Amino acid sequence: MASAAAWEGPTAAELKTAGAEVIPGGVRVKGWVIQSHKGPILNAASLQRFEDELQTTHLPEMVFGESFLSLQHTQTGIKFHFNALDALKAWKKEALPPVEVPAAAKWKFRSKPSDQVILDYDYTFTTPYCGSDAVVVNSGTPQTSLDGCGTLCWEDTNDRIDIVALSAKEPILFYDEVILYEDELADNGISFLTVRVRVMPTGWFLLLRFWLRVDGVLMRLRDTRLHCLFGNGDGAKPVVLRECCWREATFATLSAVCKSLEPSTFFE
Repeated sequence: MASAAAWEGPTAAELKTAGAEVIPGGVRVKGWVIQSHKGPILNAASLQRFEDELQTTHLPEMVFGESFLSLQHTQTGIKFHFNALDALKAWKKEALPPVEVPAAAKWKFRSKPSDQVILDYDYTFTTPYCGSDAVVVNSGTPQTSLDGCGTLCWEDTNDRIDIVALSAKEPILFYDEVILYEDELADNGISFLTVRVRVMPTGWFLLLRFWLRVDGVLMRLRDTRLHCLFGNGDGAKPVVLRECCWREATFATLSAVCKSLEPSTFFE
């Protein structure tokens, strides 16, 4: 997917040819309204609201609670929404056991006994979140569901996202990358969740990525890709392909497979 730094925005000619319109924070094209928003890190009041709703005081160091990416098909009301709160709800529900690593032991003790930290939760904030979906009814009230359960029916298919076709050179009508949350694991690695979208004249492509690196111990990747080709305007419902990929390996395993690489390679 192209980088935000390389994209300078669409030209008037590209928008006209595609039948697209620039709107605040996004673009309207082929019946889709695609928008993003980047907000600041949660302030004290918003942090308290998150803690109350999630029933936990354990949150990533940086939560961008007002940031989101939204894609809505106006004719059908189908809407995809990506945000930190729903992602953390999925993290809380999955409740993975904490990663037992030497680095984590260091976090259990601070300058005095009263500062002891008990790591009895998934401090990596690994989430199975694949996005939130909804069907917005006539009243304007969305009937929401997490990860495609309920209002939207996801069906198994042998069709796959054509990555080769996506690599074809096309005008980019809209591009953005939104960070939903991030944690540096007390300087022992990195954990973050981001979502990126690219809109072309032929369709849109989205990548939701959770990435984790616990230094010297573990690497974990959870990707969700969504792709939609625009129809020919005959009123047919849009078809969205969704692919999920989870990968995980210890540094020991990676070192054995890649013997030519020094362990320090994985810190870069």
